[in-house]
Amino acid sequence: MEKESKGLSGRLIDHRIFAPSLVIVILICIPFALYEDQSLEVLNTIFDQIVGMFTWGYIWYAIILVAAGLFLSFSKYGNVVLGDPAEKPRFNLFEYASILIAMGLGSTIMRTGMTEWANVAVDPPFGAEAQSAEALLWGNAYSMFMWSFQVFAIFVMAAPAMAYILHVRKKPFMRISEACRVIFGDQFTDGIGGKILDIIFLVSILAGAAVTLGLGAPIVTYNLAELFNIDITFGLTLVVTVVWVFLFSLSAYLGIERGIKRLSTFNMYLAGAFALFIMIIGPGIFILNFFTDSLGHLLANYVDLSIYTDSVNMEGSTYVVSNTVFWFAYSATWAMLHSVFAAKISRGRTVKEMILTYLLAPTLLSWVATGVLGGLGVHQYLTGEVPVLDVVQEDTMAAIPAILSSLPLSSIVLVIFIVIATIFLTTTLDSTTYTIASYTGTKNMSQAEPSRALRIIVAAIITVLALLLMRIGGLPPLEVLSGLMGIPIIIIQFLTIYAAKKMMDEDRAWVHNVRKRNKQQQSK
Repeated sequence: MEKESKGLSGRLIDHRIFAPSLVIVILICIPFALYEDQSLEVLNTIFDQIVGMFTWGYIWYAIILVAAGLFLSFSKYGNVVLGDPAEKPRFNLFEYASILIAMGLGSTIMRTGMTEWANVAVDPPFGAEAQSAEALLWGNAYSMFMWSFQVFAIFVMAAPAMAYILHVRKKPFMRISEACRVIFGDQFTDGIGGKILDIIFLVSILAGAAVTLGLGAPIVTYNLAELFNIDITFGLTLVVTVVWVFLFSLSAYLGIERGIKRLSTFNMYLAGAFALFIMIIGPGIFILNFFTDSLGHLLANYVDLSIYTDSVNMEGSTYVVSNTVFWFAYSATWAMLHSVFAAKISRGRTVKEMILTYLLAPTLLSWVATGVLGGLGVHQYLTGEVPVLDVVQEDTMAAIPAILSSLPLSSIVLVIFIVIATIFLTTTLDSTTYTIASYTGTKNMSQAEPSRALRIIVAAIITVLALLLMRIGGLPPLEVLSGLMGIPIIIIQFLTIYAAKKMMDEDRAWVHNVRKRNKQQQSK
């Protein structure tokens, strides 16, 4: 590894893994752009086959990751400090949780929170009648379930291995291949095998980042069009994207302390104020009551939703089944990115603190967000203010400005919503940019931050890729492909979990790398 580091000295980026990854993404995008309808049809057929064959597999995959997270947290490994046991964590708990929430949720929570219940209400699970009161409850409960323990376990469970190699073993490269060195040995890691692992990671993240930027833009453009009564055009999308690029490039350039942390914590306060504002000017009592019902329905049926395959339905699975598989598969695509970033910011945290914070903080916030946004949408539908179910079946994104503009002080509501959505996507993409730069850079990541110039280069590449795909229409098939690309990531995830345990066993980390009070307790 030292030889490899010297061989990369003087370079800004490791072209051996970044260049092939970028070429692969471009080669994938070309046929999608030229033959969007045909490629989307083929990919959907493949994905439908996977849903039919491996629904059970994705469900158990997510459950196993939750179990693995609880095992590492509450076993002897949970007390292992990711860094020097004598040092304080890099961030206080609120800052740490805010960064993880902003990275984990992004602007997607604002779309799913407000509209996902409607998709379920027209095709509810467990034999409920479509568009009934029960279907509405299932809809909001499922919207909460989408942002629950399984998804955040998917996001965080490769982080212990990545954090351990970075903060404890002080390895210079924070890469999947390096985490798996303990399993496969030096020859595999430093050879073609290690490069393949790293390229798989980069391809999935570059594609996913482009899709996120492309799919996040409508959350803002639809509301801007409603606010200013203008048409949604590519020019408007371009303007929104340019603003986003400036913001997440600046945040990534400033780094975690001065950029990402400050933006993340500010958005937590802003989102909380927005929720209170909605409660005051909107149907606050109904939202509180419906949130209580939805949460109760979720908790009472959490196990049922977690292991639901609808196997006895010979006419085809419900929306909940197919969407859950896609959601877990799509989350797997992002899993390694979330884990690498979580590892980077977790210096001084224990394994238990890192895993439980990622399982609990985003889950609780997403449940509250879904309670407020979903409750608002359901109320406007039940009172006849907005025909949400009809709008969603025509154009899901159009439902969001329709619901928000039906409130008093609608212009203020739209402006605040646009600002929060913009910041949420910014914090997702600046974290993405920072992580890719960390992953592909040549600096020693255990001692330094990734090059600022490299962060800007990565931001530019993601932006150009997203704009090209939006312009030529290649996003929908790439979104489906991103879900399919989660399959090899799942295998890598399990490898990293085993690698984390193996490294801590080799080092007897639960004895030597724990805080003083835990060491004293063990000696008694």
